[in-house]
Amino acid sequence: MQTELYISEIMLRRPLAKDSYLNSVPAVRYLAEKGSLRLSKNITFLVGENGTGKSTLIEAIAIAYGFNPEGGTKNFCFETARAHSDLWEHLTIVKNRFAKDGFFLRAESFFNVATNIDELDKQPGLSLIDSYGGISLHEQSHGESFLALVQNRFGGNGVYILDEPEAALSPMRLMTLIAEISALVQKDSQFIIATHSPILMAMPDSEILELTKDGINSVSYKETEHYRVTRRFLENPEKMIRLLTGE
Repeated sequence: MQTELYISEIMLRRPLAKDSYLNSVPAVRYLAEKGSLRLSKNITFLVGENGTGKSTLIEAIAIAYGFNPEGGTKNFCFETARAHSDLWEHLTIVKNRFAKDGFFLRAESFFNVATNIDELDKQPGLSLIDSYGGISLHEQSHGESFLALVQNRFGGNGVYILDEPEAALSPMRLMTLIAEISALVQKDSQFIIATHSPILMAMPDSEILELTKDGINSVSYKETEHYRVTRRFLENPEKMIRLLTGE
């Protein structure tokens, strides 16, 4: 039986300004129309084409939950560039219970998080590097540092919000990530993940929310455009290349 989720619903508690560019983002329009987005599984994937609002929505969820906009735990408070939207100020996160751990991992600002960890580790009385594998994340490849973070810093009993974690990972490393996520779910964790990876979204007992210009719908794995396009390509790559290049 599934344990009660830490986060069960994302609500738009007040409307956006009429001239806000966010009103043109499909995911935001859905929230404005429906009022909320319900989560039903310990693993929720947000998938969809570029421009549908995956990263905008997951960023707002993370900030509204209390995470630093550029990533990290709730204790991180650095700011390299103020590039996030104000959508989070309009959201209410329905929390059912307290999570002991948590992390917001976003591919585009992971470098900044790694830098901040190194800077904090140099301060007297602090020893953060041990919590991240004992080696600076900057001294590892991008993919190795991603997995070092998940394997060493994610302790379970937590909420983990990931924005395109596949960006730094090979197919084999993605399979390692699947195993790590599965183990953490067994340790009473919840994941909300924005992804383009058909490998990652194949995880069993997860919910896939597909974002389109028409809204947000719960779909099965094989119904996703990511699966269909990838399957067509792999079944006949030569034909697909000819069609794409006009040869």
